[in-house]
Amino acid sequence: MIHHVQGKMIEKNHTDVVIESSGVGYFINISLHTFSQLPSTENVLLYTHLQVKEDSHTLYGFSTKTEREIFRLLISVSGVGASIARTMLSSLDPKQVMEAIASEDVAVIQSVKGIGAKTAQRVILDLKDKIIKVFGMENVSAISSNTNKNEALSALETLGFARKVAEKVCDKIVQQHPDATVEEIIKQALKNL
Repeated sequence: MIHHVQGKMIEKNHTDVVIESSGVGYFINISLHTFSQLPSTENVLLYTHLQVKEDSHTLYGFSTKTEREIFRLLISVSGVGASIARTMLSSLDPKQVMEAIASEDVAVIQSVKGIGAKTAQRVILDLKDKIIKVFGMENVSAISSNTNKNEALSALETLGFARKVAEKVCDKIVQQHPDATVEEIIKQALKNL
């Protein structure tokens, strides 16, 4: 098993990088979250997961051990392959994935391309206890389970705003004002959308 790769970044794309270490160039698939965390310097360290199949050996890289662990938990769920897990970590940051699973927020997980209602429910069912145990998330943040935020989000969707964009705005508002009413969240969101 390859634990990590450290070396000079030769190529950098949104979905993959090539890192040269001891004269060997490693092609590593990454999520958009990891891409956003990559340093501007040439020297880089990525924690890796090697997936061995009958016809290929594929290396996935992550900026943190936490992100790698979430990826491994996701691919352990029946129906969730490496590409869907990587898409999930590209659409949501690792903390959002953990909070969505721990708070049983099916809508957030289902918002990821390629994940339907049944798969989202299976992810929650299979991983909730593991996420809480591994990452100690007994106190899931109020942000993810805030019913006011969810009601405001539904209203914004009805008004024609894209769910992902509206959700990011609502999350920021609820972080800054945890006790905001549905109306206050909607008013603030409309100013920022």
